[in-house]
Amino acid sequence: MRPVTNLLLLASVAAACSITGNVKTTFYGVPDNDPAGSDAIAFSCSSRGFHAGGTGTFSDPLTFASKQGGAYGQCEIVYHPYLKKYIRNEDICAGCTTAQWTDVFTGNSQNGGSAQVSCENRLTPNAAQSVIRNPATNYEVDTTPLWSSGTCNTGHVYPNNNAANICGGGGNPSPTCQTGCSWAGHCIGTYDRN
Repeated sequence: MRPVTNLLLLASVAAACSITGNVKTTFYGVPDNDPAGSDAIAFSCSSRGFHAGGTGTFSDPLTFASKQGGAYGQCEIVYHPYLKKYIRNEDICAGCTTAQWTDVFTGNSQNGGSAQVSCENRLTPNAAQSVIRNPATNYEVDTTPLWSSGTCNTGHVYPNNNAANICGGGGNPSPTCQTGCSWAGHCIGTYDRN
């Protein structure tokens, strides 16, 4: 039975984090939501019900919208290195044209009008980003709101935060067999020499 147990453990490790690249990242908020002026979302994934929000921790992920039928499952949590936040797919993005696009809620339930929309545009990176799917729960998080009471926190985005350093090797707090371990037993602590 021990070899079967080891194989099951290896299979669970294989389901560990993975990186999705070429992710277009945009932002939306109360002023440009549908319906405008509300924080209503399509899916109820938490105690917030059908309201966008979140601080970006694993236990309180920030809302994001994606293309209906796209790459992300309803209520799926991913980690966004550019934001250092966990985000959860809780809404539908009508304008998202690619499967892996993330449209992230700017985290304020107050209507910031054109100033908030301007902030969303400034937060939007020029380059495609990567997200981490099936993330560990302990990645570094910045809980600073992206938009708060008229302040656009553009200093709290991390364009050089490389997903591969988190999920693919160097800097990964929980190495898996996919992240550079030299042998499977070292990865999961089940190496049996007998």
